[in-house]
Amino acid sequence: MSALPQFVSPTAVADQVNRSQILSSEIRPLWDGAQLNGPAYTVRCAPGDNLMLHAAIHRAPVGSVLVVDGGDASHAIAGGNVCAVALRRGIAGLIVDGAIRDVKEIRELGFPVFARAVVPKPGLKAVVLPLQQPVNCGGVLIHPGDFIVADEEGIVAVPADRLETVLKAVSAKAQQEDAQTLDAWNTEHDEKINSILRAAGVDW
Repeated sequence: MSALPQFVSPTAVADQVNRSQILSSEIRPLWDGAQLNGPAYTVRCAPGDNLMLHAAIHRAPVGSVLVVDGGDASHAIAGGNVCAVALRRGIAGLIVDGAIRDVKEIRELGFPVFARAVVPKPGLKAVVLPLQQPVNCGGVLIHPGDFIVADEEGIVAVPADRLETVLKAVSAKAQQEDAQTLDAWNTEHDEKINSILRAAGVDW
């Protein structure tokens, strides 16, 4: 599935999936305002080696989010030139459980990258591993085609077979919230909190 025509907030999506689908908060955007959504193209790199990320950039379909198990964060798996090529090829962005370098260049490109660390030293290019296999990224097992949504609020992975259901729920909730004033929401919310307190025996 290609990327959605407009961005969907991770906070909206997170309300419709289990906590187990939220990636570690240690994987952060490299620059303010970075956001992306799209289907995962999964990549696994050996520790200290970035060969498969470079290979994936030239094989992933347009609109893909490269979701990378970087092996470790000892060396950068990509930098400015790699991200410039990825952008040119129509890659939606990178989610990297590992390290990146050339932050200033990537920020100036406006290319969305989320990573666990920034390290100035690049890795080797030696270890061949299969592409498009399930990978563990940020503590979440992500399969090829799972839908990724990310911004400064965090990163959510939606299993491909649940995407349609989740997006319908997101849309329905958004319509409901748009039709409700803040005063109405506050009244409903206050009653909900008070009912929970009363059920717990709290009378203040």
